[in-house]
Amino acid sequence: MRLRPPPRIKVLEALGAVADGRVKVLGPGRCEVVSSEGDRVYRVEVAGGRARSDDNGTVYRGYVGYPIIACLMAEGRLPVDPGLAERLRGVAWRRLNERFGRYEEVLRHIYAERAIDRASAERYIDEVLKLLGEMRLERAAP
Repeated sequence: MRLRPPPRIKVLEALGAVADGRVKVLGPGRCEVVSSEGDRVYRVEVAGGRARSDDNGTVYRGYVGYPIIACLMAEGRLPVDPGLAERLRGVAWRRLNERFGRYEEVLRHIYAERAIDRASAERYIDEVLKLLGEMRLERAAP
């Protein structure tokens, strides 16, 4: 089964994980990604057009979860925007998602609070999603 594209915010969440140094590359296509609150460690494998991660988005919602995107960024298979990454350091993603309840509201808050140019961030998200779509990742068996 092909994994669906993620919500747009997940690209920024992945970039934040890379900026925070929460992505540990274990080997080709294998990573551990620590959650923004530090209470969870996601295990990721991406190889041969297949991807696996134990995050909720991938497991329960069937989309490419942010740990997979973060792993691909850390390996250089997806682009990293250093300036945007710097502005996303230390974002408490889960807390913001719980506070605002909708991804669009979280994005609005982050863009305003972190003085991020929305148009430039959206272009970056578009680029990452396009490249991710070209990978056509299938869900790997558990």
